[in-house]
Amino acid sequence: MIPSSILNFRTKYSILLFLQGFKSFDYFKNIAVNKNKKHAYIFLAADYGNLGDVAITYAQTRFLRDNLGDEFEVIEIPISQSLEGLHFVKKNIKPGDIVTSVGGGNLGDMYDQIEYIRQLAVKYFPKNKFISFPQTFDFAETSNGIKSLRIAKKVYNAHPNMFFIAREKTSFKLMQGHFNKTTILLTPDIVISLDKEKPMQNRRGAVICMRSDKEKNITEDQALFITNQIKTRFDAVKYYDTHIDKNNLNVEERETELAKIWDTFKSAELVVTDRLHGMIFCYITNTPCLVFQNNNHKVRETYDWIKGNTNINLMARFDKEEIKSFFRRSQFNTGTIQKLKDLYTPIRENLN
Repeated sequence: MIPSSILNFRTKYSILLFLQGFKSFDYFKNIAVNKNKKHAYIFLAADYGNLGDVAITYAQTRFLRDNLGDEFEVIEIPISQSLEGLHFVKKNIKPGDIVTSVGGGNLGDMYDQIEYIRQLAVKYFPKNKFISFPQTFDFAETSNGIKSLRIAKKVYNAHPNMFFIAREKTSFKLMQGHFNKTTILLTPDIVISLDKEKPMQNRRGAVICMRSDKEKNITEDQALFITNQIKTRFDAVKYYDTHIDKNNLNVEERETELAKIWDTFKSAELVVTDRLHGMIFCYITNTPCLVFQNNNHKVRETYDWIKGNTNINLMARFDKEEIKSFFRRSQFNTGTIQKLKDLYTPIRENLN
């Protein structure tokens, strides 16, 4: 088991990374690198059971393939294969290749092991453009968070061609303040670039998609009240979390799991969620949604990108009367999705 201490993890990982240099490739041995093309590498590609992160990886891969064109080959480095992946990319990378890391909410001290691997990738490839896709800046104002941020600033500001993309305005301002030697851009979460509305399905019942981890903001009593309101309003109620109990998923398994949850949402009259990607999945499938906030700014400020879509409803605060009023609606209509693809122009302009 990897020790929980970031110092212990860094030490252990550094040793394993050194030893990996003497081993042959196992995971990447069957991946043919086309020497006649440029390459875009994606580090931290999600192959674990968080479908929000899996969707980010899927959308980022699609985005790069669509916008880089045939001149480039896109290669994912699954997070579980990061040790081997660092050596694999080091062996194959050329001038003009792009290194990227997945977007999400792992830029900070909460998910310190992921943060450390991203820093390693940045240090490994100082001669290539490095793009961190849309992220939430989430370093806590604690002794550990302050220490972690100090290390991150040193690593990221030292890279001569580093791009950070913030997915909300708060993160954008914080990145500008701390990563002042890098280029900072602002776009929505990359999953919002997808369109999964079709094929449309008949809608019936509700889906509850609520979190139970350290980002949860709703109390147990509040969650019970919400659930009772849903069950009073709908005969058919399903529970579907964006986190499934599976790891080491291959690409086909990841896409199958994404299709399952998107189809489930598309067959619901309403989804109730406090998960960021629960809300985003509703947006890309044009599913009516009631959203409660998590314990930081990412849900609230991501909602600002899509709030013109009247089928997405954010509860600014927990209010029983307001919740009761919401569920008294006779129906929850889908509207026309406002396409936001133009908002990703800052990334497109900086890919080459």
